[in-house]
Amino acid sequence: MQPTQAASKERKTEPLPSSNNLQLQPVTLREARHFVDLHHRHHKAPQGGLFAIGLQDGNGMVGVAIVGKPVARMSNTGWTAEVTRLCVKEGHKNAASMLYGACWRAARALGYQRLITYTLQSEPGTSLKAAGWKSLGEAGGGTWDRKQRHRVDTHPLEQKQLWETTITYGRGE
Repeated sequence: MQPTQAASKERKTEPLPSSNNLQLQPVTLREARHFVDLHHRHHKAPQGGLFAIGLQDGNGMVGVAIVGKPVARMSNTGWTAEVTRLCVKEGHKNAASMLYGACWRAARALGYQRLITYTLQSEPGTSLKAAGWKSLGEAGGGTWDRKQRHRVDTHPLEQKQLWETTITYGRGE
């Protein structure tokens, strides 16, 4: 049974038993991009992606994650994917960690050996630490504007932090 176009904007589902009443939910990239455009603090939705995961609390969608190919071309090895956007409505404890964990499980199931993401330097990365990710230090940031190719910056220009989770062989994975 296909949801109608109006219903696909924000799916309503019956709450399922889970800790703190949050439940992972499959969503399309279109649904995830729409949610990001409505709720993300400082970015628009990315142009594409490999897959998306939603999170609902029984009353509707409270968060989404979009996973795609790595934006940095040197990270695009074919074995690495990137959480290009994660967006959670305020007031939903553990939601971001649940989404990061789900992204890694899904990426591993698809054969990826590494998953990366970036946070702003001003963001503590608490959800990533809780999900078992490790910081690799500073990476990127700044403007895309160049003398030869002018751009209007609509995103924060501060330094970023690179995070990763990888397959650890010999530990039952």
